[in-house]
Amino acid sequence: MIVTLILLCWLLMTAPAGAADTPEPSPLRSALDSLSSARMMADVTRLSAADYNGRQTGTADDLLSASLIAERLHSLGLHPRGTDSLTTEETRVVPPGRWAQSDPVTVSQLTGRMRLEVSGGGRTASTQPGTDFLPILDSPSVDVTAPILFVGYGLSDPSRGVDDYVGLDARGKIVLFLRGKPEGYDGPSGLTDKVRAAREKGAVAFLTVTGPVLSPYEARRGMTVAPMAAYGADPLPGAWITPDLADVALAAGGRTLRQLQERLNQRAGPQSLTTGAVARLAWERSQSRGPMVNVVGALPGQDSRKASEAVLIGAHRDHFGRHGGLLFPGADDNASGTAVLLETARVLAASRIKPKRTVLFVSFSGEEQGLLGSRLYVNRPVLPLDRLAAMINVDHAGVGNGRLTVGVTGLARERAADAGRLAGLSDLLDLFGFFPGGDHVPFKEAGVPTVTVVSGGPHPHFHQPADRAETVQPQILEKAARYVLALTWLLADAE
Repeated sequence: MIVTLILLCWLLMTAPAGAADTPEPSPLRSALDSLSSARMMADVTRLSAADYNGRQTGTADDLLSASLIAERLHSLGLHPRGTDSLTTEETRVVPPGRWAQSDPVTVSQLTGRMRLEVSGGGRTASTQPGTDFLPILDSPSVDVTAPILFVGYGLSDPSRGVDDYVGLDARGKIVLFLRGKPEGYDGPSGLTDKVRAAREKGAVAFLTVTGPVLSPYEARRGMTVAPMAAYGADPLPGAWITPDLADVALAAGGRTLRQLQERLNQRAGPQSLTTGAVARLAWERSQSRGPMVNVVGALPGQDSRKASEAVLIGAHRDHFGRHGGLLFPGADDNASGTAVLLETARVLAASRIKPKRTVLFVSFSGEEQGLLGSRLYVNRPVLPLDRLAAMINVDHAGVGNGRLTVGVTGLARERAADAGRLAGLSDLLDLFGFFPGGDHVPFKEAGVPTVTVVSGGPHPHFHQPADRAETVQPQILEKAARYVLALTWLLADAE
């Protein structure tokens, strides 16, 4: 009996402690668990609502969104000065201050009815803006009817053996070209380059289309063939159209867009041709000037040796605004990334995590107009760029297949993988190198290590009026925020 009692006492003394005696989780674990997808969805819904009119850079609507971000960061104690008069009712000019940056920009808006007609092979296609086509949003006013000339990928680069205009006369024509570039071509292939070539060849307007054969990069980024909103930065009017509409133009010659794209990708020589079809483009444009605003908040580092260094979390909040009656809400792009930034700031400010380095939170504007906000920051940084341990860019982070696509430059990919393990997301990460396009690009060009975080899989409403709050998935937002928080802690607290 005595032996039994002794054994029982020993078992009680060595048994696992009850719930009341369970050690508290680590500060990072507590912070990760406190992330709220409901809060992030509320921010996405608010920013993509009609009250903000699509947050076009330089408008009162974008300034209103800047005020919202500034107020939120200030309420967390992360935005000490420079935003008191950041309002739409006053001068619309942000006062000088370390925590707000502003530059004037040109605001282009399409007004009235937007029309595009394509006629070929005895058929005239009826079209709807936002479904069948989208004008390039800074196109000049236009009302032109002209023959359509298909010019492949729209490249004119004889030095690299590629010239889609060889043997053709584009003067007075509307040129139709594919988005992107043929496999194996490493020259300039952006929209601005192609539009410049078309103008130099004498074209009066252009049409661009995403071909049905997507490149591996396009597929990885979740691209679709739907028309997308874009700026052209050139005085030549143009529009983005669907492959079906392109096929209407090509049908008169017995061709399809897929056939021509496949031959171009096989390097079978130029596939350019006179289509026999005609197009009419018609709309009006107005222009004005307004301020582009970056909003900056800071969580000071707690290590006297490291506090002068920083990790920067950035997300652009601007989108395309409202044109010709079409609202571009920009829920996934990029109210989602903005919501992740705000939630990460909230949790870090409230948690017991006290990283060694300072954490900067930057809400960029002007991303859709050529990375204007991030280039402004790189030219006028709050801290010298050589003190940035890394820049983390969060963009369209709320739609897809549940995985996270992460692009890394200037850092070992193992660091990005370590953050995935800390966040409990190792099996859901797809790690890559540099992503062309996005607010990380000016930082990468300046020698700052960057990590780009986007949600993986298809983004079917990318740069379209259909990018609304109800298409955003809360569970994907939460995964993105968990990863960004873990990565920020890892980089900000490392020796």
